[in-house]
Amino acid sequence: MLRNLSEVKVGKLVRINSFSKNDVYLKLMEMGCLPGEIICIEKVAPFGDPISVRVSGYLLSLRLNEAETILVDDI
Repeated sequence: MLRNLSEVKVGKLVRINSFSKNDVYLKLMEMGCLPGEIICIEKVAPFGDPISVRVSGYLLSLRLNEAETILVDDI
């Protein structure tokens, strides 16, 4: 079942499937968010934005509007 990365709870492991918007995906791919990559939500800011995710061996901070464009599958 595909869903947006912004909907995933803290501590959950998911796999990147694809991107929903073409205008941001190149930036995300340059930061290591490649299809097939496993990603984990590490922290969420007090008001929900931004979120901190572990991908490709490092922590990456994403705004919710960026995380909404990443479609993920459960592992």
